[in-house]
Amino acid sequence: MATTTAQTNPAPQSGHLTSKKPKRTVKQVATISIFGLAMLNIVAVLSLRGLPAVAEYGLGSIFYYLLAAVLFLVPTALVAAELATAWPEKGGVFRWVGEAFGYRWALVAMFMLVLEVTIWFPTALTFGAVALAYTGPDLNADAAVASNRLFILAVVLVVYWLATFIALKGAKAFSRVAKWGGVIGTLVPGGILIVLGFAYVIAGNKPQIEISWSAVVPDFSNFSNIVLAASIFLFYAGMEMNAIHVKDVTNPTRSYPIAVLIAAVGTVVVFVLGALAVAFIVPKNDINLTQSLLTAYNDLFVWAHIAWAGPIIAVALAIGVFAGIVTWISGPSSGLLVVAKAGNLPKFFQRTNKHGMGRNIMLLQAAIVTVLAVLFIVLPSVQSVYQILSQLTVILYLVMYLLMFAAVIRLRLKQPNRPRPYRIPGGKVGVWVVAGVGFLGSLVAMFFSFIPPGQIAVGSPVLYVGLLVVLSVIFVAVPFVVFRMRKQSWRDAHSDFAEFTWETENRTPGTVTLSAKAPEEARDDSVLKPPAHAG
Repeated sequence: MATTTAQTNPAPQSGHLTSKKPKRTVKQVATISIFGLAMLNIVAVLSLRGLPAVAEYGLGSIFYYLLAAVLFLVPTALVAAELATAWPEKGGVFRWVGEAFGYRWALVAMFMLVLEVTIWFPTALTFGAVALAYTGPDLNADAAVASNRLFILAVVLVVYWLATFIALKGAKAFSRVAKWGGVIGTLVPGGILIVLGFAYVIAGNKPQIEISWSAVVPDFSNFSNIVLAASIFLFYAGMEMNAIHVKDVTNPTRSYPIAVLIAAVGTVVVFVLGALAVAFIVPKNDINLTQSLLTAYNDLFVWAHIAWAGPIIAVALAIGVFAGIVTWISGPSSGLLVVAKAGNLPKFFQRTNKHGMGRNIMLLQAAIVTVLAVLFIVLPSVQSVYQILSQLTVILYLVMYLLMFAAVIRLRLKQPNRPRPYRIPGGKVGVWVVAGVGFLGSLVAMFFSFIPPGQIAVGSPVLYVGLLVVLSVIFVAVPFVVFRMRKQSWRDAHSDFAEFTWETENRTPGTVTLSAKAPEEARDDSVLKPPAHAG
């Protein structure tokens, strides 16, 4: 996590070996406002490009979005708010899972986040490239440009590398891009779509969907509807990601829950009303996952006699994609940098620039994204492989969520006296219900992620599922291998990563003996960890 001022380590707890000279306290200067953090969360979660996929189900989209919000978004937001404010030290999800289950599973959680987002980047950027293609005066010519692979590849690479350079400028720079990019490219276009879509119906025009209460609840005797309900859970993924920046805001114990609440409510409203607006104007049989959003805008602008606004909204949507990319580059990479400096990755991954950002991590990620973009955009023969990898990103992300939901329950039991400025309501019962719902919802969504999509040709279903299982096992195994390879020399002597609570409990001064209460796998760390005063 990058900040513009020096930060001191937390005060030593009982049993710490303190250094001889007291450390000078430096007041932290906030670099992100509440609104800025809320926008970071909104642009990380909210993507208008997913609206056509759900708009196909008409009024049933209301049920899908609200169900996913109750079973996934709300638990994620509440759990992240409690964990981020109770453990505001650096690390994000690595800190939370590590406090509950030790270093090994903390590495699993962080690696799942970084791996899935790296594979996801080309997909999101492709939508941005298509949006830019529709900025010309001739729709037919624009469609031809949007189908040009070299144009798409050029836009993807230029935008991603530009986003990387902005993220390298530090928290103040990327939070400003996220804030204004989110407003210009997500909230304003979303608001325009909703207002014009509903105005179209209110003006007496016949919507392209059935308007009745019976259409709100989908027919779950249709198996494809169940699969869709599970897949929509991941539309809300990312609310926890920017917890890495919790110490970059003033009074984080108050500001973070407020920012999360603003982001959660805003996301649900735009998703639900935006999907309905698309469904009102685009016939179900004409919905295209890539271009239907732009088609809906163009049709609504023609109806409103402002056809000239089409190219403008296309540029705005591209800006929204850009803001989201900047956010997703900075968040996981900042978390991985903290993890690396704590001694979990070689020195190569710990190199930073003058803004404190993980230079080598971001540049290596950019190189990998470049290779993926070339393979999956230029070479059509690997499109089926990309579909498998896209599903793999969902599975990997859900592994992280399962660990996060399990962590908040374990920490309520193991560290009941830990100060929690924000608590999930309802005491122990409340945390079991909220985190339990999120855990079960994630587990169900993971199960359905292995089922081949009916609308996409994947060849042999057995081979498809088999590859997903094998790749999932391989990717989940990576952090376990890294854990076994760790060396004491990897730890940055100046790392300000605070020790986990279980590392300091019942420690005799001058020793590195771990508490008997430490997680089982933590005992492997005793040979790697320096004394408490080191670094």
